[in-house]
Amino acid sequence: MRDAQAINLSWLLRLRWGAVVGQAAIILGAHFGLGMTQRLVPLFATIAVAAASNAALGLWARRERPIRERLLWAVMALDVVLLTVLLDLSGGPFNPFSALYLVHIALAAVVLRAGWTWALTGLAISSFGALFVDHLWFPSEGSEQASAHHHIHDVRMHLEGMWAAFALAAGFIVYFVQRVTRALAAREAELVDARTAAARHEKLTALGTLAAGAAHELSTPLSTIAVAARELERQLTRQGSEAGTLEDVQLIRQQVARCRDILTQMTLDAGASQGESMVELAPASLVEEALEGLPGRERVRTELDARTREERELVPAHAFARAIRGVVKNALQASGPGAPVRLGLVREAAGWRLTVEDSGEGMPAEVLARAGEPFFTTKAPGEGMGLGLFLTRAVLEQLGGGLVLRSTPGQGTTVVLTWPAGGLRQSAALPAGTSRVKPGA
Repeated sequence: MRDAQAINLSWLLRLRWGAVVGQAAIILGAHFGLGMTQRLVPLFATIAVAAASNAALGLWARRERPIRERLLWAVMALDVVLLTVLLDLSGGPFNPFSALYLVHIALAAVVLRAGWTWALTGLAISSFGALFVDHLWFPSEGSEQASAHHHIHDVRMHLEGMWAAFALAAGFIVYFVQRVTRALAAREAELVDARTAAARHEKLTALGTLAAGAAHELSTPLSTIAVAARELERQLTRQGSEAGTLEDVQLIRQQVARCRDILTQMTLDAGASQGESMVELAPASLVEEALEGLPGRERVRTELDARTREERELVPAHAFARAIRGVVKNALQASGPGAPVRLGLVREAAGWRLTVEDSGEGMPAEVLARAGEPFFTTKAPGEGMGLGLFLTRAVLEQLGGGLVLRSTPGQGTTVVLTWPAGGLRQSAALPAGTSRVKPGA
C-alpha cells in the first residue's frame, strides 16, 4: 500500500512531464506558427533541465524509501524557478502564460501542509515580481523595430494569449487536483479495508484463544458431570426408577456430549486456517472435499470450469474446504427440502470465483447487513453458532480474496467467494511462519 506522499510524487511526476511537453509545444507554436521570434536555444535548455530532473526523480522514486514533504516542495520550487526563467526569456510579465504560477500554488495547496504551501506561494509571488525588473520598459536596442514587434502592442493577441493561459491553467488545476484527490480517497479506502481485515483477524485469533481456553477449563467439570450422570443412570437402572427420571439423566449426558462437540468444533474452526500447512491441489478437489458426506449433497448442482481440474493452487485445503462446505450447508438449509442449490466455479482473469445460489426466501436488508458477524445467526438453536460466514471470510482474506453476499427477499441468496490465482503466493496477508508443502511431503 502506497503512502500519501508517494501518491503525491507520482502525480507530480506526471504533471511535470505534461508541463515539459506543453511548454515545448507552446514555444514552437509561437515561433513557427504565430511568427513570434523566440530564443529557442535558452528556452529549450531550460525545458531540458526540467526533463532531466524529472527523469532523475522518477528513477529515485522507484526505490523503496520514505518520501519527505520537503522533497515535494523542493521539486515544486524548482518548477517555479524554471517557469520564471521561461517567462523571462519570452516576454517577462507581459507573457500571458504567467497565469501558470497558479497551477503550482493550487497543487501545493492540495499536497503540502500550510507552512510549505505559503512558502511556495511567497516564492511564486517573488519570482513573478522579479520579472518586472528587466521588463518594465520595452527594449530600446534595435530602435523602433524592436519595440514595434513587442507583443504587448498587439492587444488582441495578448488577450487571446491570456484566454489560452487561463484555459490551460484551469485545465491543469481541475484535472490533476481531482486525480490526486481520487488517488488519496482510494488510499483511504484501502486503509479502511486493511483496518477492517486486521480487526477481523484479531477477532478470529481471540475466538481461537477463547475456544481453546474454554475447552481446557470446561473439560474437567464436563467430564465430572458426564461420569456422575453415567453412575447415576446405572444406579437408577438397578433400582428400577421411573422412565422419566432415567430420560432426564440421559438428557444430561447428551447435553454434556453436545457441549464437548461445540467446544471442539469452535476450536477446530477458529484455528483451522492458523498454521495449517499449504497444499497444492486443483480447485475442483476443494469442492469435492467440501461436498463429501454432506447431507443433501444430491441437491447440489455443480458447474465446474474445465480449468478447475487442470490448474493447481496453493491453499489451506482443509480450512478452505470446510469454509465452502459451510456456505453450501447454509444454502441447503435455506432452500428447504427438495429445493436445488447451484454451485459454480470458474476461472477468471484475476483469479477464481465460486458462486453458491440457494432457492430460499432471501434475507431482509437488516439481516444482510449483519451477516458474517461472529455469533450472529437466524437459525434455530442447535443448528449453528453464527461463525460459518465469519470464518469463511477470514480464510479468503488470507488468500487475498473476499466474500460477497447478495440477497433479495423472496428471491434467494447468492454467496460469491473470490481468491487470486496462485493462492498465498500472491497474497499480502500470508501469516508469519506459514509453511508451504505439497501433498505427501
